[in-house]
Amino acid sequence: MNLLETVRVALAALRVNLLRSLLTMLGMVIGVGSVIAMIALGNGAQNAVKARIARLGTNVLQINAQRVQQGGVGSANTAKLTMKDVNMIIERAPHVAAVNMQQDRNLQVVWKTKNANVQITGTVPNFLAVRGFAMQYGRMISDEDNNARRRVAVLGADVLKALNVTDGASMLDEHIRIGGKEYIVVGVLAAKGATGFGDADEQILIPFNTGRFNTFGTDRVNDIWVTATAEDSIPVAMAEIESAIRRSHRIAQDKPSDFTIRKQSDFLVVLSESTQTFSTMLAGVASVSLLVGGIGIMNIMLVSVSERTREIGVRKALGATRKNILLQFLTEAIVLCLVGGAIGIAVGVGAATGLQSSFGWDTAIDGSSIILAFVFASVTGLIFGVWPARRASTLDPIEALRYD
Repeated sequence: MNLLETVRVALAALRVNLLRSLLTMLGMVIGVGSVIAMIALGNGAQNAVKARIARLGTNVLQINAQRVQQGGVGSANTAKLTMKDVNMIIERAPHVAAVNMQQDRNLQVVWKTKNANVQITGTVPNFLAVRGFAMQYGRMISDEDNNARRRVAVLGADVLKALNVTDGASMLDEHIRIGGKEYIVVGVLAAKGATGFGDADEQILIPFNTGRFNTFGTDRVNDIWVTATAEDSIPVAMAEIESAIRRSHRIAQDKPSDFTIRKQSDFLVVLSESTQTFSTMLAGVASVSLLVGGIGIMNIMLVSVSERTREIGVRKALGATRKNILLQFLTEAIVLCLVGGAIGIAVGVGAATGLQSSFGWDTAIDGSSIILAFVFASVTGLIFGVWPARRASTLDPIEALRYD
């Protein structure tokens, strides 16, 4: 019996027990589909993280005061950043292209009958360029607003929702109260989304000097954001910034810095590692389904060998060799896995697409995951089909013919 004839007999045997064949393939369908869908979810999460970091700018650095030990008893945030530090960076860091300082505090915001607790951020006009924001309506705070300490405000996109406003343009020239003081809305920011530093859209910008002298009443700077002249100059810029602030704080050489400098790539590495672990875990869980499907195929094939003992005896009596029998049952197992894998690919791609369109989840279908799942299905059929096929091929034809 040639190879083509052996394959034809194997396919005919599967058609005879069509329902059982379909149920056997179900485990493989679920396994392959789950692997593809889970990997697509993991890849989508990684792409979303990279997109958020990219929106911040890869050459952006953030400087914060850090908690320091005080007298060996507990810890307190005694360190602080001030305008002196900002000016020192500007003077002594030539690889820094722009510096943006911020003061922020959560305050009550009231507009007509609506009120909300919102982060108020005192900042300067280059906020848009340094932080990567854009205007949706109106204008940004100007240098004149900052120098004159005017009470003007720029609303973040999510502040509109908090105040139950549907048309951002309608808020221009409206009067709102921030911390009990009246401000005029001059602009509305375009939505940016989460960036790894919280929801940057849920804040209201006011002039830095207005906040410093009239609203917050402190010289403490909460954040200093800087942009390096180029991405490859970030290490040099960080060294210059560290030297400038240590000089400003009069920190001795043998003492640690009381501030931290963070770059976006740090967040990218941490978040990417987290999402990679998440993706691997999801793929691992889904792979269990493939293993279960393979075991199910092996069990069904063993049952099939027992049911078809007389058939095997007849075929051997008519001249079928051990190799023919082995190939026939192995072909049946592999066909079940390949067909199940093909259907599983369609199910997995459909599930990933459905999750994205129906629930807005980030998914990214990877061609390599499809190939991997299909190869795994083929290997599963080969591995779990060997034992039943070998058992069928080793049956003694005389004993098989006697089998009832």
